[in-house]
Amino acid sequence: MSLKRTLVVGDIHSGLKALKQVIQKATITDKDTLVFLGDYIDGWSEAVETINYLLQLKEKYNCVFLRGNHDELCYEWLTGAADNPTWFMHGGEATVNSYANITEEAKNMHLKFYENLENYHLDSENRLFLHAGFTNLKGIEFEYFKKTFYWDRTLWELALSLNKELDKEHIHYPRRLKNYSEIYIGHTPVTRIGKTTPQNAANVWNIDTGAAFKGPLTVFDINTKKYWQSEPVYTFYPNEKGRN
Repeated sequence: MSLKRTLVVGDIHSGLKALKQVIQKATITDKDTLVFLGDYIDGWSEAVETINYLLQLKEKYNCVFLRGNHDELCYEWLTGAADNPTWFMHGGEATVNSYANITEEAKNMHLKFYENLENYHLDSENRLFLHAGFTNLKGIEFEYFKKTFYWDRTLWELALSLNKELDKEHIHYPRRLKNYSEIYIGHTPVTRIGKTTPQNAANVWNIDTGAAFKGPLTVFDINTKKYWQSEPVYTFYPNEKGRN
């Protein structure tokens, strides 16, 4: 039996303490591939520390870092974009405060991290990993608006609303869902539907278990469907609001 695993890590939102706990619970090894679904920052107070930790993990393990919408917003701010009050209200304030005393050297390392994030990852078994979704019926290669990969919510909405009894060969079965054997996303926390564990609809798995709010952070084994979770992330930061 192979010891190699592909482990998907849900949206972290600067919850470094929770990340360390769940990484320990999953007992990761150098045989594992870790696929991070994005949104590393914006929420709790440890944005800089979270990115530093991810850079350390990259040196030890096989990591795939995907781009989330919050990562893009932070990158835009770091590179001099105009103030974004909406971002500031949705976790950006904590990130700005975290970056207040960063050295120029460390800032450059973080900029490279954000610049090198991938919009999606497709493995050898036609399993797709991306932060949010896509809209082109033919698949990711044909997506015109690249920001869709880390902003879209319609893929998850489609999967949730799909009639479970509809056969995949039926003319009404969504063509988008036929392109990949499985699709792994974050972005839209499952706490919105009253859940705190990974949720499956059609062939889509949502691993965002609400770490930015009142949920835990999750690591998910895509082969066995086993998962590990931290304590609710807000419990690590009792004097903070996160995005609540």
